[in-house]
Amino acid sequence: MLQSLESLVIRHTRRLPSPTGPAGEGDVAARQFDAALMSVGFKLSADLLERLSGLCEGAVVDIAVRTLATVREMVGDHVRHNVYFIDFPSNVPKTFDFWMSCIAGALDDDASRAGTLDQLRTGVVDLLTLPSYGNYRHTYAEMLAHHDGLIAAAGDRMTVLHLGEGLMSELSALYRALAGSSTPLGEDGLGDLRVLARICVHDPQPEAITVRENRAIVNEARVKADVPPLLDTVTDVLRLACALSGGDVSLRAPTRFRAMSRRVRRVLLGGLDAVVAAAPAKLADVPPYREVWKRLGERLHPHEYPQWPHAAEVFAVARGEKRARSFDSRVEALLGADDVFGATQLLRTAPGKLLRSLDHLLRTASTDGEREAVVVAVEEAVTEVSGRVLLSVREHFHNRGEDPGERRVFVNRLGRAWIGSDDRPPVPSAERKRLVAALDGEIRRRLPAVDRLLIDPDVLDVALPLSGKATASGLGVLPRGSVSPVEGDLLRFFVYWKQTRHRTDYDLSALVLDADYRTVSWLSYTSLAEVEGEHSGDITDAPEGASEFINLRLGAVRGTFVVPMVNIYAGEGFEDVAESFFGFMLRDAEQRGRPFEPHTVRMKSELRGPGRVALPLVFLRGSDGRWQAKWLHLYLRGTPTANRVEENQVSVARLVRGVVEREQLTVRHLTEMMADGATGPTLWDGTTVPEEPVTFIGLERPDGLHPESRVLTPENLRDLIPD
Repeated sequence: MLQSLESLVIRHTRRLPSPTGPAGEGDVAARQFDAALMSVGFKLSADLLERLSGLCEGAVVDIAVRTLATVREMVGDHVRHNVYFIDFPSNVPKTFDFWMSCIAGALDDDASRAGTLDQLRTGVVDLLTLPSYGNYRHTYAEMLAHHDGLIAAAGDRMTVLHLGEGLMSELSALYRALAGSSTPLGEDGLGDLRVLARICVHDPQPEAITVRENRAIVNEARVKADVPPLLDTVTDVLRLACALSGGDVSLRAPTRFRAMSRRVRRVLLGGLDAVVAAAPAKLADVPPYREVWKRLGERLHPHEYPQWPHAAEVFAVARGEKRARSFDSRVEALLGADDVFGATQLLRTAPGKLLRSLDHLLRTASTDGEREAVVVAVEEAVTEVSGRVLLSVREHFHNRGEDPGERRVFVNRLGRAWIGSDDRPPVPSAERKRLVAALDGEIRRRLPAVDRLLIDPDVLDVALPLSGKATASGLGVLPRGSVSPVEGDLLRFFVYWKQTRHRTDYDLSALVLDADYRTVSWLSYTSLAEVEGEHSGDITDAPEGASEFINLRLGAVRGTFVVPMVNIYAGEGFEDVAESFFGFMLRDAEQRGRPFEPHTVRMKSELRGPGRVALPLVFLRGSDGRWQAKWLHLYLRGTPTANRVEENQVSVARLVRGVVEREQLTVRHLTEMMADGATGPTLWDGTTVPEEPVTFIGLERPDGLHPESRVLTPENLRDLIPD
């Protein structure tokens, strides 16, 4: 339990909770711990090293064992990464030559000779029937023996672990940060919040919990601890019921409600009654989830509790016995009747919905007067809308010029992406400029005053984390649309997966596109070696886990874009396997080492999404010849089996084009506003840290910052979003 809680803090904060143990002379063990961390791309901060040195050797060793296990998993070094071709990236054969050698080997094998001859007579050979294809032909130890040690380089990643507060203090602070987040958390973030909410249910709580999914998780812990839940809408009660049944608090997937104790039924029905009694109009929120409410009613038995008549009204609405038109249906009816004035007036009572409906209203408006009414309503409502909505709408209109594009990229909350035609009429320029000015003015007003702002230039092009759903869990992962520099001669992708029950074959591929998004070449199991680089070989079964790699020489790439992808050829999906993750490493040309070297890993992200094709990011070459990564975190539906880069290249190119050419709001947008009122805003040179407290925004916290500094890194960048 201790290790899992420490691990949770380290993953989210890059801080090690203040080590405890008997005093002693642990300096030697602490330095050995630091050296072991450096082998996987981490190191101890100066104050953490000093703290450990004052403990006894045994305590330091125990802490080191726990911490090393955590950071190795963060970087993907907790598993053994073997390769099919033992010398990879050297001596990788041409695809045709390799296949012919597999056939020759099958003909030399008494057990497979007859079947292979039969296939050759038909003109088609199934590679999976060849004994030498698809499975490792050597052990992990034998593979390591073929590779020299890694030559250290100045550009290797080094992530600093800082000294934290006591474990319970760290857990409580992290709980408040996650529960009070102004943006939705990803799946792993919600899982961590569930753990923390149980531990911190009696600790100080966030000032507000505005994200409804977060509130449901917190309410689940409160009910189980016999603490009154926080409920102000009927849907809060529904989400809480789903949480208590182990269901989906986002309400996207159906929940199978469990039998509930009388105490829990009283909590839910009593809360429901109080919400409706205080605001009967909230019954209008019931119809969108009518069927879910019916199923919940079968578990709650509201007829047994006549003392809560308002709760019974909810289920009467769900059954159609009582009419309560939803807010959205009233808006749709007005727009269907071309009553833009009426729809705008109604939406003005729900400012968030007004801003989300803004594009539709402007497209529906047919007169200058209607458009003026819409813009005026928005200018009045911006002060009542969350910062996340303001920024989302601001980004939307930044990409909505007078000329609509031919194609439009759609991405749902799970990362499933698809392309559709963009037949929307343009938004008039005058109204668009007024709206952008109103949104920027309100955002600027809400940003905190900053005495001294210190900014790492590499963070400026990171997309604002408006939703945790747009970012996968992992190390060095940035929100969808972020751009980060790529510095190195060799770029190496890797994928690892371990199947649960069925034979599972994932195929790592890389598609090279030119400036017009046309295919130049690709690397995959069907194209093992090209001018650009090499593929490590196809693994088709992963009961003990399997890895595939692609090695790219960036100077040899003939195109403008490199798109790594993971195709599911057969077996379990990304959400069904025991484990799966993707990442990339960067190396200098003279560096050798194993196929997988943890301290050259720049990014490792979990693969957990819908669809059969994963697109983690795209690499693009600028006009100056320098390479950058743009983060996608997207999944294509693909086909049930046999997904290959050859079949996906057109749809992938269209999708990549849509994402690359869309401009996200970035950290730069907010920091330029913050700098307007800051004293001496500066760009960090990467070496010197000021002695006085600052607000630092960067990819990682520098060692030696004043302890009272406010630090914003990708792990807590959501705190930059104004309320």
